[in-house]
Amino acid sequence: MASSAPTPNPHIAALHAYKPGEQPQGGGWIKLNTNENPYAPSPKVAQAIQALLSEEASVLRLYPSPDSAPLREAAGRLHHFPAENIVAGNGSDDLLNLLIRAYAGPQRPVGMLEPSYSLYPVLAAAQGAPVVKVPVGLDGSFEVKAVVDSGASIFFLTSPNAPLGAALALHRVRELAAVFRGLLVVDEAYAAFADEHAADLPKQFSHVVVTRTFSKGYALAGLRVGYALCSAEVAEVLHRVRDSYNVDRVAQVAAVAALEDTAWLKSTVAKICATRTRVTSVLRDYGWQVNPSSGNFILANPVKPQLSPSVALAESAFQFLRERKILVRRFPQHPLTEKGLRITIGTDAEMDAFLVAARAWTEG
Repeated sequence: MASSAPTPNPHIAALHAYKPGEQPQGGGWIKLNTNENPYAPSPKVAQAIQALLSEEASVLRLYPSPDSAPLREAAGRLHHFPAENIVAGNGSDDLLNLLIRAYAGPQRPVGMLEPSYSLYPVLAAAQGAPVVKVPVGLDGSFEVKAVVDSGASIFFLTSPNAPLGAALALHRVRELAAVFRGLLVVDEAYAAFADEHAADLPKQFSHVVVTRTFSKGYALAGLRVGYALCSAEVAEVLHRVRDSYNVDRVAQVAAVAALEDTAWLKSTVAKICATRTRVTSVLRDYGWQVNPSSGNFILANPVKPQLSPSVALAESAFQFLRERKILVRRFPQHPLTEKGLRITIGTDAEMDAFLVAARAWTEG
């Protein structure tokens, strides 16, 4: 008689996994659904990886630096921050997971702005922690008192907000940090594209953590690497719960090279932001409603003549684009996003193709 599989913990059995954006099979797709950088990483990244492997490929048989010391030192130089107060991770998602593992539980709620990154509730559920949500406006506004009164042990602020695109006002984040008594995590995955950031706040507040990723601005989504800026006390806790070798050798070398090529980052971000401005203007000329964005994406409500934005119109535009092998993202679970499409900013050629299709749908 065949035996049945063991039953997982009840909170795991009830967990709904995070659903990433579609990864299409085959060629010919214009992929504007997962907020990847459309340009190749800094040439110095490829040079650093090639140097590592050409020097002696057998180096890959050895474990990497267990605490990603070279990467932490490079990040420290960039942010004028002590390396011992920086923790590296297998993407910033790894760091979010570690923070929840260390600071949340069944009696210690996870707080978040809603809408924002849909991974937070999944990580909370895996830890058996309840989730409390505080509304955020299309413009990134939120009530400081609501966050303070949420009872959260750890609270996530996503700035710029995904999927809305709005950056949180730094003075509001600082105001919240002064009165919130839990761990305050500012998730800055899209900070490279915004006008201001919170990277200095952990120097002033020991309970503030800022997380960064190399997936967006640095175009290294395929390598999975990120870091957290935090107090020495929080860093020590995170080192206790992370995997001993959570960032591989190649990713560490690539990330250091990326951090050091500030000219490439500045140039690439400027190019993406210019394209973002152009696409926003053209879509508004079509009559679409586009939320101002500080990320490498926009949230836009598709509109046809004499028709107001609706869930049905958004779904129609989504399917129209997909039939033409253009992928964007839908977030129908929230009133602020249900009528919209989240559109990653691609190359100018990709966005031209998208705009041609968007116009055809609008006029069809």
